[in-house]
Amino acid sequence: MELDAAKMIGAGLATIALAGVGVGIGLIFGNFVAAAARNPAAMPKVFGNVLLGFALTEAIALFALLIAFLILFG
Repeated sequence: MELDAAKMIGAGLATIALAGVGVGIGLIFGNFVAAAARNPAAMPKVFGNVLLGFALTEAIALFALLIAFLILFG
């Protein structure tokens, strides 16, 4: 029974990264909206970088979930 409890605790600790991912995505899009409101002409130039930042930040969430699932079911 102790091994199952350790797996649950480890998986919970592995998913702490998801909180940071939520904050990161919020910062990315919040700053994008603020920048687009100040200079709408620059919006198409910056949007590619916004999507790249979103994808890289979301990859961290996928890695965290992968590690949690590997701890639970591996």
